[in-house]
Amino acid sequence: MSDDKNPLQSMVEKAADAVLGSDGPQDGVPGAPSSAAPSLEEPTEPREPLPPKPDQTGPETVSPTGQPTGAGPGRNAQSGAYLTTAQGARLYDTDHSLKAGPRGPVLLQDHHLREKITHFDHERIPERVVHARGAAAHGVFRGYGAAAKISKAAFLAKDVETPVFVRFSTVLGSRGSADTVRDTRGFATKFYTEEGVFDLVGNNIPVFFIQDAIKFPDIIHAGKPHPDREIPQAQSAHDTFWDFVTLHSEATHHTLWNMSDRGIPRSYRMMEGFGVHTFRLVDTEGAATLVKFHWKPKLGIHSQVWEEAQITSGVDPDFHRRDLADAIEAGAFPQWELGVQTFPDNPEQMFRGIDLLDPTKIVPEELAPVQPIGLMTLNANPSNFFAETEQVAFHVGNMVPGIDVTNDPLLQGRLFSYVDTQLTRLGGPNFPQLPINRTHAPVNDMLRDGMHQTAVHRGVAPYRPNSLDGGCPFQAGADTGAFVEVPTEVVASRKVREAAESFDDHFSQPRLFWLSMTPVERDHIIAAYTFELGKCYEQTVKERGLKVLARIDGELCAQVAAGLGLPAPEADGALADPDPSPALSQLGQVWPVDGRVIGIVADKDADLAGVRTVCAAVRQGGMVPLVIAPAGGVLDPDGDPITVQRTFATARSVEFDAVLLAGAPGSGDDAVGSRDAKAGGGPGSAADPRVLLLVNEAYRHGKAIGAWNDGEQVVTAAGCAVSTPGVVAGGDATQVLEEITTLLGSHRVWERFPTTV
Repeated sequence: MSDDKNPLQSMVEKAADAVLGSDGPQDGVPGAPSSAAPSLEEPTEPREPLPPKPDQTGPETVSPTGQPTGAGPGRNAQSGAYLTTAQGARLYDTDHSLKAGPRGPVLLQDHHLREKITHFDHERIPERVVHARGAAAHGVFRGYGAAAKISKAAFLAKDVETPVFVRFSTVLGSRGSADTVRDTRGFATKFYTEEGVFDLVGNNIPVFFIQDAIKFPDIIHAGKPHPDREIPQAQSAHDTFWDFVTLHSEATHHTLWNMSDRGIPRSYRMMEGFGVHTFRLVDTEGAATLVKFHWKPKLGIHSQVWEEAQITSGVDPDFHRRDLADAIEAGAFPQWELGVQTFPDNPEQMFRGIDLLDPTKIVPEELAPVQPIGLMTLNANPSNFFAETEQVAFHVGNMVPGIDVTNDPLLQGRLFSYVDTQLTRLGGPNFPQLPINRTHAPVNDMLRDGMHQTAVHRGVAPYRPNSLDGGCPFQAGADTGAFVEVPTEVVASRKVREAAESFDDHFSQPRLFWLSMTPVERDHIIAAYTFELGKCYEQTVKERGLKVLARIDGELCAQVAAGLGLPAPEADGALADPDPSPALSQLGQVWPVDGRVIGIVADKDADLAGVRTVCAAVRQGGMVPLVIAPAGGVLDPDGDPITVQRTFATARSVEFDAVLLAGAPGSGDDAVGSRDAKAGGGPGSAADPRVLLLVNEAYRHGKAIGAWNDGEQVVTAAGCAVSTPGVVAGGDATQVLEEITTLLGSHRVWERFPTTV
């Protein structure tokens, strides 16, 4: 094992070798529900609990006060071979209540029944008001050392490795909503640094709907389901949302980002993250620099197309959650570089005419390049969703020496809101003691008692000053690593409910974003606005929406108006003329293909030797092959068996980044409309209608398609011209895969989309 692997990664790999062997998941395909294969019959021989899967870990076992315990993550897991009460008393039966005779009433003395039911009744805690639908992973952050000249934060020093826990989420939907809805995504990172916890709580969009936290309830109430019917769920295509954002023009910039492809990411692994606000970094000499934080995914920034996102929400509402967990299990560890844009900390807190305290504004990367300062790798899945993903509590006020806040009014309000929220969700003030929230730095806070207190405090003097506890704890000086707020100038002024005049510009940056998009991205924005406004009931809301679009761009407004069947209004002011920022476009670059999913359609008569070759090459390339056949089981059972991961009934194009056809498989035996409406007329046809649908959808969504050994016939039957871009036919399996892999570097075959603007 190489020396440059972090301890968490090494631990995960050792567990993988011990449980599954060095080959990892069966057939190289992630998704096994347990760390060992189940027996056909119910096991009856007592044994210790199974270890976690190789891709899983838990919070580090520090004490409630941050002291290392030296124990492994299993210290917090269940133990023992026998079923017990919560107090450890072994139980001989958990299937029958204690009754007065086999047919008699249940006895009040049944303590096991009461404990079991009482705990079940209280299993759920209030879900988050926003960001309720989430997925998370453990990992490690390694500093590059490049930030040392602007921040004294120890975790940013060169080659310092810091454990992290990252939670991704949607904003509007409930816990049970779908992953691929059009929405902003949360990107929250908890750094367990040696100086305390630092939480970077951001989004996948660098701007926000509002400039002041006092309006946060308004935007969320507008975006949430209507209060009378509790619909629509997890979407913004309704009257209350558009009523608010068309009346509240400072929301225009964020709304435009949301209507772009950024609102429907392909994967959490392929999503940017932003700190949104401007923060202040402080070096060892006390000098301050203003910064904006950026997470840049190593796999590039990619999205779904709208129809693909809609289908995914139906056939796999857990798509993003599954994608993240499967990639980590398969060893395709997601990575992001953390970078900063830096600005002088001048009294005006402006940069090139852009107000750095306005959270609805960006600074184009062409004006202030993003400088990489560290690399984050997510390399382990949680072992318990509730204990980790659901109970993790982030707070923008969790900072360490070298990082401080600014006067951004949205950030200032968040400093209050996060702690207030956790008090309700997690039942009291001791939520930092939950294992997933525990700091890895020593704690001596003089905070006492309260609900769920798990620390066992000593001493008699939880106050300062004291002599009975020897004066402990003592205040720290700046030279001993204390967190000291930057002594910034507070200008004496009137007490007002106002904002700076620079906050009044609500349209120049939305126009900058529009002008920076490629034609195909503009078409997607037009389609999104047309769909969302088209779902509104009130005509006046649609008309007001068009007036807002006219302030961004005349062609955008005209195209959406045509789709709504309404006249396009003229802009009621001059349009801004900013220089486009190519960095805002997702197109035009080539990216790694790690973790991409390749669907391989085959049957018993296909080129199975080619399928084996392709599967091996796909795995070797860091991707995941999924074989799709008429029925489950294996292909070529008497030779070198090929495991079938999907059938014609269970596969859908949205799961795959590319589709390969190893021949022209006929119809499956279950291809009858009464079993599967997608199957059409029945078995015996030249190609299964579900395969034709899969290929046709992949084609419409701009995905690469490859075929050999008569697979070209299926492509043609699906209505896809072999001569069009992104369709590779003929040759052998290896040649087809090589060309498909090259195409995947651009994510989609963008040339297949005709554009109108």
